[in-house]
Amino acid sequence: MTKAHQIARTILIVVVAVGLWMPLAAAQGNGPSTEELKKKVAAYLRYMFAFGPDVKVAVGDFKESGVANLLEANITVTIGENKEDARMWVSKDGKYLLRGEMVDMSKDGFAENRAKLDLKAAPVTGAANAPVTIVEFADFECPVCQRLHEALKSLLPKYPQVRFAFKDFPLEQMHPWARTGALAGRCAYQQDPKAFWKMYDYLYGNQDLISAANAWDKSVDYAGQAGLKTDEFKACMTSPEATAAVDANIANGKLLEVTSTPTLFVNGRRVVGADPNQLEQVIQYELQHLNKN
Repeated sequence: MTKAHQIARTILIVVVAVGLWMPLAAAQGNGPSTEELKKKVAAYLRYMFAFGPDVKVAVGDFKESGVANLLEANITVTIGENKEDARMWVSKDGKYLLRGEMVDMSKDGFAENRAKLDLKAAPVTGAANAPVTIVEFADFECPVCQRLHEALKSLLPKYPQVRFAFKDFPLEQMHPWARTGALAGRCAYQQDPKAFWKMYDYLYGNQDLISAANAWDKSVDYAGQAGLKTDEFKACMTSPEATAAVDANIANGKLLEVTSTPTLFVNGRRVVGADPNQLEQVIQYELQHLNKN
């Protein structure tokens, strides 16, 4: 991660719940106009974080948040080639700006995540009617994902009530062969869904031996070991269909605001990182909760 990327990311993790500093001359009626409000938010963020002219701050269109007098907008900060997005809320009178998370306690907090998860073309293992579904967004070159892979080997067999699905989320700026690994997994799945899990194990099990220079050859070798037709596999690796499938997974992750790997959703509940104790705690909670119902 570059220093500029770290700065942008840190800025958008900060929680802001303070009055906007700029006075709004010419504010009439119920408050500033949409364009005035956008300018005010952007100017405040520039002041707060001492952004120079090389930093772009874009305030997206406002929409109703569901809370009276509070608007929601997407804020994008761009530093060089690095871009970070954050959702913020601003009061209609232009006085308060909030960065954080707002939830409606009258609703199922994870129903929206479950609705957004697209598993139609995802490799899945476990019973179709399992009461707990874990969806992992991961990167085959990610060392933390590799640690989670090792933990799952012993964790998942303990819970036959769990169905596990995998979604590609290669972090290409950080991991030069991550997309090749994602394509390899996708092409294994397209030729034989069961072979995906062999490729999954090969890529994580040999992560230290794979590089950007040999990732293609290693993937073809692993495809042969998985019993796949290597000519068909190689054709798939360069196909627009495989690329589109990986891109669709990335888009689905972004829709769910995935920003790092591994990110998992346990019945829609977000779990970030490779802590098996945390994951097991969530699984047990879900099973206990279902039993109570």
